[in-house]
Amino acid sequence: MKHNFGAGPCILPQDVFKQAADAVLDFNGLSILEVSHRHKDYVAVMDEALDLVKKALNVPSGYSVAYLQGGASLGFTITALNMMRDTKKAAYINTGTWASGAIKEAKKVGIDTQVVASSEDKQFTYIPKNVEIPSNLDYLHFTSNNTIYGTQFHEFPKSDLPLLCDMSSDIFSKEINVADFDLIYAGAQKNLGPAGATLYIVKDDVLGKSTSPFLPSYLDLKNHIDKASMANTPPVFSVYVAMLNLRHLLANGSVKAKELENNAKAALLYSEIDSNPLFSGNVATEDRSKMNVTFKLIDENLNAEFDAAWKGADIVGLPGHRSVGGYRASMYNALPLESVKVLVDTMKEFTRTKG
Repeated sequence: MKHNFGAGPCILPQDVFKQAADAVLDFNGLSILEVSHRHKDYVAVMDEALDLVKKALNVPSGYSVAYLQGGASLGFTITALNMMRDTKKAAYINTGTWASGAIKEAKKVGIDTQVVASSEDKQFTYIPKNVEIPSNLDYLHFTSNNTIYGTQFHEFPKSDLPLLCDMSSDIFSKEINVADFDLIYAGAQKNLGPAGATLYIVKDDVLGKSTSPFLPSYLDLKNHIDKASMANTPPVFSVYVAMLNLRHLLANGSVKAKELENNAKAALLYSEIDSNPLFSGNVATEDRSKMNVTFKLIDENLNAEFDAAWKGADIVGLPGHRSVGGYRASMYNALPLESVKVLVDTMKEFTRTKG
């Protein structure tokens, strides 16, 4: 068994992989890869995939769900264009690479971005607190979990402005109050399904009110929601696997149960990092991510030996992002506690032999 701590394409439950593999061979007499997205059998898949999001996150009435393409990177532009109002100014909290990307793309479409808080001064190793947010702006945008640096908002910002959030790497990992947000978006490839689909949850009241002079039909969320995510050919396979994964989530205690599991996994690994004399965490303790644990060897001369140790334990995906270095253990929903125990045992044994 491989213990997959990779930060990119997600680990998924084994039975989801098996069902998806079966559908590649035979979905309804045709492969899921070749079936028409207009066929009633696939329309039923899309309908269920949309509905399961609402069930899993207790999405209230007055909100709609859509699956688009382009990842959260296109979401930076889509959110800015759809939420642009008369002021054409917006507040952004910069907590890392993806938050910085959202700021950059908003500027390109004509938003006067006001960075109301940033942790760049300490290499994005903490989450800004007690942020003062002006009231005369179109919206406030932040990134809930920072996959590269390993920080996470454990309390969401409070503001009278419409609240927008990129939840790509921690959506479905813990319970949230969707009603606090006007727009949530997330790439599928962490806790939802394979890369290809991007999830949007949007308050109906904000649709169709953009003042952007340039809003192509494909980037207009109202267009996609009005057409039930079928304005053009959707990412058929990605949505199908997302549906399977959401079925699995709901059948196994839903988000609440998964949050307890994720808390246990994070507690186990952080406890080892804090107690092991050879390792140290990278970020402020109170802001540590439960999805992406970043850490390092205090003596980097030991890196090659530790690399051999974890690879020998059938662990994959542990190196940190190239811009940060060290190590990063991504513990998305489908990663079992047993895999975390293997990593912790490997760290203990490595320390024993080097001690």
